[in-house]
Amino acid sequence: MQVEIDSQETSRGVQILGVNGIGLESGNGSMTAGRVLPWLQPVTGENVWTLWQVEYRDVVILGPANERLGTFNVTANNLSDPVNYAALMDQLLHAANE
Repeated sequence: MQVEIDSQETSRGVQILGVNGIGLESGNGSMTAGRVLPWLQPVTGENVWTLWQVEYRDVVILGPANERLGTFNVTANNLSDPVNYAALMDQLLHAANE
């Protein structure tokens, strides 16, 4: 998806990155193997998920001032479904052109 977004002309760039949850570190190796997705692992005391009120597999869409513009859960909206993929892509491109 990042490559597809990068091929679009937008007002602002879009950078997709992952933020893992505390206690889920055992999956870091499989999540990053063979991928170029930037992947952050908070440490105890820096619980980003709680601060941002995210659920497992949420995509949080941020604006240029790191304001929350939307959330898209990829468990409820599996990206293998072209309709869901297009919906997330639309949200990301909309945010990049606001």
